[in-house]
Amino acid sequence: MTDQAGARACVEELFLEHHAEIYSYLCRMLRDDELAADLTQETFVKAFRAYDTLLDPARARPWLYQIAGRTALDELRRRRIVRFVPWTGESRGTDASAEDVVLRGRLTSEMERALAALPERQRMALLLSELHDLTGLELAEALGVSHVAARAVLTRARESLRQALTVERARTAVAESEGALRGAPIVSRPSMRHDRHRPDRKDRH
Repeated sequence: MTDQAGARACVEELFLEHHAEIYSYLCRMLRDDELAADLTQETFVKAFRAYDTLLDPARARPWLYQIAGRTALDELRRRRIVRFVPWTGESRGTDASAEDVVLRGRLTSEMERALAALPERQRMALLLSELHDLTGLELAEALGVSHVAARAVLTRARESLRQALTVERARTAVAESEGALRGAPIVSRPSMRHDRHRPDRKDRH
């Protein structure tokens, strides 16, 4: 078996094992199922071409996410797409922070808008960490940065998310208050004219 044939066989095996999660990741990055399907195929084509960069087959998963992430970012920049789709995610972690709980539940419109306000790299870090359960070195490899840098990106992403969510909640509260005022019925004060003109009982005699 030639090296190229061996690479093809390995990438085909990786495709069978990981294409569903790579497709899911790209769907949420791009918000376009058809485009995500195309870029999933492109990710594995690139993986085949760059197979010699996979130094450790045991690290194939974060390596694939790195290729998929770069492919998505290229497309996002090319099309100027800066949207994010809600997801329902579960994590294997046991100690969940407040923002973790929000991220792992179904996103509200507030959360979707807050996430859309984040830089692409930060949104990517949150997706990989909270939805696809990449942690530590895997997250660093998927982002293409050092372990320390990956932790820093994720920390900034969480702080940015908290701030953006606070703003969106405030906007929602204002909008709801204005809507309530517009929809409130106008209650007129009861007229006292009849009472003023009605004679007192003691004046009837």
